[in-house]
Amino acid sequence: MKNYLVLQHTYAEFLGLIEAQLQHRNIAYGYVRPFIGDPLPSSASQYDGVFLLGGAWPTADRDKVPHADEEINVIRMFQKANRPVIGIGMGALLMAEAAGGKPLLEPAYTAKFTTAHLTEAGRDDEFAASLDGRRLLVLYHGDVELPEGVEPLLVDDEGHWLLIRTAGQSYGMLFRPEMKPGMLEDILMEEGHNPPPNIGDLLGEAHMEWGNMQESTDIALVGLVKACELMQERHKMPVFNLKVEMDESADH
Repeated sequence: MKNYLVLQHTYAEFLGLIEAQLQHRNIAYGYVRPFIGDPLPSSASQYDGVFLLGGAWPTADRDKVPHADEEINVIRMFQKANRPVIGIGMGALLMAEAAGGKPLLEPAYTAKFTTAHLTEAGRDDEFAASLDGRRLLVLYHGDVELPEGVEPLLVDDEGHWLLIRTAGQSYGMLFRPEMKPGMLEDILMEEGHNPPPNIGDLLGEAHMEWGNMQESTDIALVGLVKACELMQERHKMPVFNLKVEMDESADH
């Protein structure tokens, strides 16, 4: 069975709408939560890829995101192992950093619905092209200035990057295909979160856009499955039961 690592940065922000899509395709996943001290893997060999989810703070604020550098190492480790890396919101910012981008504290938040516009760099990318003209929910804190050589595949109404491809099967998206209105409510209620001050208006708009949001998620997942070959089983190292092996050794 396919098995994906999921790095979660707040309790309220999980795979959401994407969970059912993965389960339908018989793709397993497991959450690791570095924000509560969960250790990050030292190897990509047990996984078919990694998702990095949204978060509550700019990646430039290392006091609030002390695990950022470790996660950047995980991104590079999975890319070196030719495993898909998919970043959403804060996860996309970390991917941009891993590619050499400059993290920024401002703007404090970006929370809005916007239209995705295909760029010249994105014209040959099927995943990017499938979302051209779609109205998408964007939610992230801070920013990352893209490094030389990384061109946006999609931009928003103001021309800011929405989607990048940093290496092989690695996509970073500032739009939120996993999001549903209930998750925005959870963000508002979660202790210690940093919700944008306009989240009430955003929640109301999300309720009105709910049908379009589900359709956009379906389109995005189909595109990701194809572009990142998420259904492909990759060679993983076998997991041994060390206790059994030790017991057997003792018998001899």
